[in-house]
Amino acid sequence: MTGYGKSVLQLPAKKVTIEIKSLNSKNLDLNTRIPSYYKEKDIEIRKRLAKSLMRGKVDFSIYVEMTAEETQTAINKPVVAKYIEELKEITAGETVDFLKIAMQLPDALKTVREEFDADEWKIISEGIDEAIAEIVQYRKDEAFSLEADFIERIENIQAYLKEVEKLDEERLDHVKARLRKAIDELKVTIDENRFEQELIYYLEKLDINEEKVRLANHLEYFLKELANEKSDGKKLGFIVQEIGREINTTGSKSNYATMQQVVVQMKNELEKIKEQVLNIL
Repeated sequence: MTGYGKSVLQLPAKKVTIEIKSLNSKNLDLNTRIPSYYKEKDIEIRKRLAKSLMRGKVDFSIYVEMTAEETQTAINKPVVAKYIEELKEITAGETVDFLKIAMQLPDALKTVREEFDADEWKIISEGIDEAIAEIVQYRKDEAFSLEADFIERIENIQAYLKEVEKLDEERLDHVKARLRKAIDELKVTIDENRFEQELIYYLEKLDINEEKVRLANHLEYFLKELANEKSDGKKLGFIVQEIGREINTTGSKSNYATMQQVVVQMKNELEKIKEQVLNIL
């Protein structure tokens, strides 16, 4: 959900720059910075951003730069005239000197608040649409590259899963041999039937067939959901959590260094997916 959109408008007396920045976030977090005379449009702006962007930490800004000889500060003529009149009553002097003094006294200048201009806002509103369209296109372009990356990493995990399946039988033989060696080193007489029963019970706890099946299903489901035209980022996030759960369980049950190394590679691929899945709406 990272993105950037910008539009620059040249109005008769001012230059208006509209910027929208977006970062990853599970929900929509909007922050707007606009001049006070446009504040009445804040709710409208938020609704338009929410409709188009849906998720992400979004910063929206309108910057105004005056380009014509206009000023929001004016001389408070009645106040200045009153100061000059009172100064003349106190002492003799030139009017220009009294003016210099009067201009430094309180309230000699007044700030003229700019009023909302509906015609001007119409142009700015079109500029907001341009900036939104730009950030939406930015997100779409990024989505295409993310899709290819997700597919590659899911396919990598599928390839590692096949390695795990190949190692599974070898792993069980390794566990059996290790236990038999431990018993032999104890140099004690054991009941072979009881040993076989205990061995079967132990191996059942190490069985990962269910994990392999569920993991394969979750990987296929992720690819299916990713190909959906209305792909849901939150749903993909949930699937990633399930994939991680099966990988972790496989690793904890493996009890075989060679298989655990493959599981680490699977986790590495999954972590890279987790970092980017928040970019999906």
